[in-house]
Amino acid sequence: MNKQYSRRNLDFMLKEVLQVAELTKFSYFQDYTPDMFDMVLDTTEEIADKILRNAYVSSDRNQPQLINGQVKVHSAVKDYVKAMGDAGMIAATFAYENGGQQLPTVVNAASEMIRGSANNAFVMFTGLTAGSANLIFSFGSDELKEKYAQRLVTGEWTGSMCLTEPQAGSSLSDVITTAFPQSDGTFKIKGQKVFISAGDHDIADNIIHLVLARIEGAPLGTKGISLFVVPKFRANADGTEFNVDNDVISTGIYHKMGQKATPAMHLTFGDKDNSVGYLVGEANKGLSYMFQMMNEARLGVGMGGTYIASAAYYASLEYAKERPQGRKLNNKNLEEEQTYIINHPDVKRMLLFQKAVVEGSLGLLLECYHWQDMIHGLGKASEEAKPYQLMLDLMTTVAKTYPAEMGIKAVNEGLQVFGGYGYTEDFPLEQMARDVRIMSIYEGTTGIHSLNLLGRGVTLNNGKAPQLLFNEIMKSIELANTFDELKPYAEKLEKELGRLQKVTMHLLSIAAKGDNEAFLADANLYMEFFGITSVAWIWLKQAIVAKQALITQNLEESESSFYESKIHTMKFFYHYELIKNYALATRLTDTTLLTVDSEKHIVFQ
Repeated sequence: MNKQYSRRNLDFMLKEVLQVAELTKFSYFQDYTPDMFDMVLDTTEEIADKILRNAYVSSDRNQPQLINGQVKVHSAVKDYVKAMGDAGMIAATFAYENGGQQLPTVVNAASEMIRGSANNAFVMFTGLTAGSANLIFSFGSDELKEKYAQRLVTGEWTGSMCLTEPQAGSSLSDVITTAFPQSDGTFKIKGQKVFISAGDHDIADNIIHLVLARIEGAPLGTKGISLFVVPKFRANADGTEFNVDNDVISTGIYHKMGQKATPAMHLTFGDKDNSVGYLVGEANKGLSYMFQMMNEARLGVGMGGTYIASAAYYASLEYAKERPQGRKLNNKNLEEEQTYIINHPDVKRMLLFQKAVVEGSLGLLLECYHWQDMIHGLGKASEEAKPYQLMLDLMTTVAKTYPAEMGIKAVNEGLQVFGGYGYTEDFPLEQMARDVRIMSIYEGTTGIHSLNLLGRGVTLNNGKAPQLLFNEIMKSIELANTFDELKPYAEKLEKELGRLQKVTMHLLSIAAKGDNEAFLADANLYMEFFGITSVAWIWLKQAIVAKQALITQNLEESESSFYESKIHTMKFFYHYELIKNYALATRLTDTTLLTVDSEKHIVFQ
């Protein structure tokens, strides 16, 4: 497999659609020039070529093993983490004072696209480590920053986030891991955490766990949850070495259907009553702190769905160009040679669907990351940054869910292109289909995020965030209306935007009556509706830039073809995907609620 992503498309999104060079006008990013962003991506490609791609299959076939209480992972993981640490890329987006390079997050996201398309499982090690360090820098004491975060930044140590418990699942209000205060200001941690990605391995000298726990006597529910740093090894008596076993036991390793190179651990804390934790920030505010890392991870999961789908798209595209089968449907001459399957309309449809999902999802995610950079550039506390923060808060859940769900469907279409061969280990789609499946479950299932979008996101601050987003969409519609070729699609999007607003108002009228079950019964369909509309906007933005280039620039044939393909794929999305909104709207406004109180009418058996 020769290609997993398109550098040309990344350059198009960064340089032409988002115009990231403009970020260098902000003092926070002033040390960068546009060519330095290219250098970051060039370095990323080197790491992907030398380490990640070569280990993709072997790390799946030789999955981590728990041997005598220690997890052994693929040796290339250590090479990858070291390469990222040496290049300063684990904490590239951090502030200078925290060991970072103040790289725009949108450029860092493009780097992740490259790395993840090459080996999606390895990326989790550095992503979790960066998230752990950033959380400690944001809320931890100076001592915690010096002792732990600084070593995470370099990749000397790695990090994990420990939220889920066997009896609680996604219901964090039911967390029962307990922290017992000690006279020296530390806490003894006792409890269990499950599904902890990269929770144990043999590639670093220490693993820094960020653990949600309830201080003994704290209130029930989320208001009583605190956050603790719990290292695998704590410092010795004089603080010179971190070599004291901290009673964090690898109880078991879950054998997953995909992303096997990243171990998912069952960890037990304090089985010998000797697991020491260090409070991060204030007591009982742990969940609010953890939301920073969770939201970072949610965008990362959306990116995961995108880069796996990207690798699958290019693998199936390559196969379709090389696989002869049958003849064109209008050709009845059996004496002629078979045609390549890429010439069949249905195969073209499957490939266009994959391309539309990958490039549309990537555009949506990069838009969110660009909002993050605008917030950094303008200053988080400034009035100018507030609209970007509101839209980011609203769209994080959409940018996690749409790429995750549609990434699964895109990879499945790739399997169809391969036919029976795609189901075998001889081709990469079998592994990609297993890897991508978790993305709609990581960091909150689709159902949970859908409840959040409809139940909280669209109503927060009197619906200010959707208003701001819809205004941005209308700006693109107005600009697209100036091009004859794009005007029909601008009109389609405006119509669907109006439909989304009407459906939203209908659902909110149900909520006003206090019937939350009826209000939220089909929240997942509302999420789908919102996601399709959002990506339709992203595609219109891309088509506008492509059309402008075709009109104003003297292009070589390859470049002209690139821009034409952008417009053609936009049209495909509108004719094949955006039209689904009609059916979704019909269901969302249907007063027949078949899933509410269904026990009265049917028996599941």
